[in-house]
Amino acid sequence: MTTTVLVAGATGDLGTRIVRALLTHDAHVRVLTRSASSPAAARLVAEAGGDGPTAGESRLSVVEASYDDHAALVTALAGVDVVVSAVSGTRPVIVDAQTALLRAAVDAGVRRFVPSDYSADYRSTTPGTNRNFELRREFAATLDAAPVRATSVLNGAFTDMLTGQAPMILFGRRRVLFWSSADQVLDFTTKDDVARTTAHVALDPEAPRVVEVAGDRVTARSVADTLSRLTGTRFRTQWAGTTGTLSAMARIGRRLSSDDPADPFPAWQGMQYFVTMFSGEGELHHVRDDRYGDEHWTTVRDVLAAHLGTDRA
Repeated sequence: MTTTVLVAGATGDLGTRIVRALLTHDAHVRVLTRSASSPAAARLVAEAGGDGPTAGESRLSVVEASYDDHAALVTALAGVDVVVSAVSGTRPVIVDAQTALLRAAVDAGVRRFVPSDYSADYRSTTPGTNRNFELRREFAATLDAAPVRATSVLNGAFTDMLTGQAPMILFGRRRVLFWSSADQVLDFTTKDDVARTTAHVALDPEAPRVVEVAGDRVTARSVADTLSRLTGTRFRTQWAGTTGTLSAMARIGRRLSSDDPADPFPAWQGMQYFVTMFSGEGELHHVRDDRYGDEHWTTVRDVLAAHLGTDRA
């Protein structure tokens, strides 16, 4: 039987990729949005059009509901088999909105729920060291108490961030920063690979509570070596301090900031992510990249080569 999947946060970057991945399978997809006429939702419907005039639209629909409207959410979830959440934000989203979505899913008889985790292993991090992970852990407790089958996708960091949002690589100075150890294993997966995995999970009724994948596992030292080979110029690792010092800096930054609830990634939160990665607390220990067959995984080298416009051996 065809599975009906509702995607929350479908018009965001990762959510859009998840919708695309689901549509490559025999699935009916509902896009949950606050406004059914939003340009982003319209683009998804147009993109899903397929070769025929209504080929894609028959498998993709847009439903409108606000997270503070329980009745509307229940209506939007009627007949849904799996909820996939790809929402992004802080407490009002990760805890409050997802809890509202979960309660409506239970009342609508939805059997499975995939929360918006898509991260390193937040379950093992020290309390107080990563705000966003603590919010995920808080919602996970609520999810585990609900009468639905839950599956979290853990993938380390997004590889895509290495060329921009995550300032670990200083391309102009030919340096790769590290904290504490240049040989700490770091898990990376591209957003497209995470989306593909999430689609598999959504369509797998026997998926376990946690699915761990890593498109690549590298160290700061191996990243520097890769960049050296790609560019033909020596990249060096550069010690940036200890994870303890970085954690203290993050705490100070948080106290001095306005802590805008609409900003999930202020500078101090980025510091907290590096603490999680380089301390080893968030490292994945049960990676199964072959869970859904022999897939192609985009490596760190692939992403860096594309960014640099080179493909040296």
